Amino acid sequence: MKMYSDKNNLQVIYEDNHLIVVNKRAGDIVQGDKTGDKPLSDVVKSYIKEKYNKPGDVYLGVVHRLDRPTTGVVLFSKTSKALSRLNKMFANHETSKTYWAVVKNNPPKEKDRLVHYLKRNPKQNKSYAHKHEVPDSKKAILDYILKFRLNNYNLLEVNLLTGRHHQIRSQLSSIECPIKGDLKYGADRSNPDGSIHLHARFLTIQHPVKKEPITFKAPLPEDAIWKACENA
Repeated sequence: MKMYSDKNNLQVIYEDNHLIVVNKRAGDIVQGDKTGDKPLSDVVKSYIKEKYNKPGDVYLGVVHRLDRPTTGVVLFSKTSKALSRLNKMFANHETSKTYWAVVKNNPPKEKDRLVHYLKRNPKQNKSYAHKHEVPDSKKAILDYILKFRLNNYNLLEVNLLTGRHHQIRSQLSSIECPIKGDLKYGADRSNPDGSIHLHARFLTIQHPVKKEPITFKAPLPEDAIWKACENA
């Protein structure tokens, strides 16, 4: 059963006058789309409005997104000044994004850098990884390290060096390590709650106003496999 965030159960990791950081659940969509489902951005606005008893509209800037079945750190800005500074940081790759992925099979190496050219198929909402550049493809780079072995799966820690559509899902699938629950990219079966075992564990930015580095850490979802990874 899918679990969604609302203003009463929102998992706030960090909040100040400029930023609010939340731990996204697998059912949440970060920004509104054609499904018409209430996005996480609206949930956060409702939370701020109620908490601070704000009249009228609440300003909230969407800085980045996570795929719907992915969990973990999502950062929003509470001012337009913070948003423009954060947008610049993300565009210039001045942030550090670390994901945890529970995958099937052993990776070819215990640590490696993967470089592919991803081509997106909008009809399938899927990205295909190619070894060499193909028309309309985008270069995708990530580093991974084997962090922990489970009975039937492995925990990989992934550092993203580029931000492409379904990048981690597509690149790990291309090395025969599909993410648990990710049917679209080669998993045997889906997870009952619609999640995939991909979690945005850490995000490091320079605070847009205080100008000092700050790292946000998202607690792992509550299931047996993530529980086993907790002390990795």
